[in-house]
Amino acid sequence: MNEPKLIERMKKKYNVRTTFELFIIMAVFSLAGMAIIWVRKPIFHLLGITTQTPFILKFLAWLAVVFPAYQINLLIFGFLLGQFPFFWEREKKFLRFLRRILLERGLARQNT
Repeated sequence: MNEPKLIERMKKKYNVRTTFELFIIMAVFSLAGMAIIWVRKPIFHLLGITTQTPFILKFLAWLAVVFPAYQINLLIFGFLLGQFPFFWEREKKFLRFLRRILLERGLARQNT
């Protein structure tokens, strides 16, 4: 079957062999994103964040709550749909990247 170039590029990017695997991976990203809506609303309500809350406070709350919850959702949905190893490897790479960024900034502040 002659698949569109986009699908072939995505399969290469994500290092998957079949279109079905790619479909499952895209489904995991979608489900994790949609689940965040249900996580964010009650947590923001508990934190007292409303439409009147200044943007910077909403953004900081998003970083503290929604961002980590999305990463956890990726692992949960990846596990449920049989793609946990794929998402676990991506998560480890992402955490190494964050660690390097934070350490570099911390070291830069100490040296000034």
